[in-house]
Amino acid sequence: MDPSDQKIFTVIDYVIFAVLLAASMGIGLYYALSGGRQRTTQEFLMADRSMGCLPVSLSLIASFQSAVAIIGVPAEIYTHGTQYWFIGCAYILGLLIPAHIFIPVFYRLRVSSAYQYLELRFSKAVRICGTLTFIFQMVIYMGVCVYTPAFALNAVTGFELWGTVLATGLVCTLYTTLGGLKAVIWTDVFQTVVMFAGQLAVIVVGVQKTGGVADVWRKVWEGNRISGLDLNPDPTERHTFWTLGVGGVFLMLSLYGVNQAQVQRYLSSRTEKEAVRSCYMVFPSLQLALALSCVMGLVMFARYCGEDHSDKLASSSRDAMVIYFVMDMLHGLPGLPGLFIACLFSAALSTISSAFNSLATVTMEDLIKPQYPAMTEARATLLSKVLAMSYGLLCLAMAYLTHLMGDSVLQVALKIFGMVGGPILGLFCLGMFFPWANSIGALVGLCVGLVVAFWLGIGSILTRSTRPLPLECSANVTIAIQTAFNNITLSQPSGLKRFYSLSYMWYSGFNCTTVILIGLIISFLTGPTKEEDVMPGTLYPLLGKLFCFLPEHLKKKLCCVTPLGQTLAAPQRQPSQHKEGNGLAFPQEDRSSLEERESFLPETLVEYETAV
Repeated sequence: MDPSDQKIFTVIDYVIFAVLLAASMGIGLYYALSGGRQRTTQEFLMADRSMGCLPVSLSLIASFQSAVAIIGVPAEIYTHGTQYWFIGCAYILGLLIPAHIFIPVFYRLRVSSAYQYLELRFSKAVRICGTLTFIFQMVIYMGVCVYTPAFALNAVTGFELWGTVLATGLVCTLYTTLGGLKAVIWTDVFQTVVMFAGQLAVIVVGVQKTGGVADVWRKVWEGNRISGLDLNPDPTERHTFWTLGVGGVFLMLSLYGVNQAQVQRYLSSRTEKEAVRSCYMVFPSLQLALALSCVMGLVMFARYCGEDHSDKLASSSRDAMVIYFVMDMLHGLPGLPGLFIACLFSAALSTISSAFNSLATVTMEDLIKPQYPAMTEARATLLSKVLAMSYGLLCLAMAYLTHLMGDSVLQVALKIFGMVGGPILGLFCLGMFFPWANSIGALVGLCVGLVVAFWLGIGSILTRSTRPLPLECSANVTIAIQTAFNNITLSQPSGLKRFYSLSYMWYSGFNCTTVILIGLIISFLTGPTKEEDVMPGTLYPLLGKLFCFLPEHLKKKLCCVTPLGQTLAAPQRQPSQHKEGNGLAFPQEDRSSLEERESFLPETLVEYETAV
């Protein structure tokens, strides 16, 4: 019997799925009724800065390994082969750079929101623009994350799709609102274990039903799904080693370097060393998660040899093939379908709850507190919870928009991070690495970067060519490859269409570079900032390290050479040129913004003044 003709959930499956939701809610209730009972914004939004590296690292994995990855990556491997697996190379620099550059800067400044950094480095206007851009990015992405598991549950149980979306959003909203960041992190730990168990169950059963490891390998090899190292430098090629291994680094930096959802976890660690260690611990787990998703796609291909059964689930999306595969493999095995759907929902809940909490944090810290500095702690905490709940309800509306998109969920998600996350990454890089950048350059660079990003993204959608046909698992593979190659050669785009054909994996790097270049040009045209006028601790001496071979006097003229370790050192005071009052020296011309900056100066810097 066709597995799509019957719903395969049994009583045991419903019990497993219900246990997942109940456990997530239980963790939220526990942290709502224990400890400080989430009565302060420090506890609700930052987990009292008391988390260890293990739960933080697992939470970092869960935030990235969403239902989009669990569904999207196997579908990608099934359709196009294992080339996508090379994105694992980008994980190395994509985690080393945040560990040794971004985390030390953020942690030593003792900020609550990553966008507080932008005001410390540039101005209040830059901070607000960065915050609004991040909110826009995460609200769109939440819609993708909510819709994906809801579609899966609808396929295997017959539950009404939008009823499932509503249930997902409400459960996640409740435990995030009740338990704060501690609840989010510890539910992520629990949900990460469920994710790995669900994927592993599908792979083991799939290999067994397909005939064993040897048969799976033979079929995927004959079906040309094992991709070699493609060193084609053409940036319009969808996936090559360069697009994945180099372009993927910028994507990882936008996720693990400056994304508030991840930065907030680093800042919740007990010490800076714990935060850095948690970043290191993410690497093997991300590689394992990527491997499981890719192997699942290969087992799918060995089972169906490229055939498309998505229409049997009333969907034209390749992502539906993953659900069909799960139904086919786990049919007749009570408990396993429920485990896999719980795996999907675990991934979705962890990502969405991270988004809710980070959105509430940036809205509170960047948009509301600066306007109402006299707000009581009790009122601020209550407002933070209301914000978390409000964003939870907003994501339900975004799920409907995701339903209307035609791309695979993986490609949609990565495009969102490239189009919006890329310019945000460029803004932070401009501030940390280039001491000459000023606030005008930062604002213009961000605006131009976003305009170019959406011009490129929308243009690529409007000129999108038809999806390539999958290769059949047969002896005619060579003919199919030659035909596809000829078609690609004949239809090679030119001019503006070639620009629109840029691989989506380059979006983040291209948009980041655009912001930096425009920001530097405008900064030099409007008067570059002098290094001594920049707030201590907001610069990382990247250029000083790159040009270490230059004489010291040239390095001082060309680039920042201030060691990051001197973050807390007070500059030489000159009463005739600088204003005192917080242990820092500021240029006389910046007095108009000093009062606003001082309202949230890092506690460590204030403590320094007390000490001296």
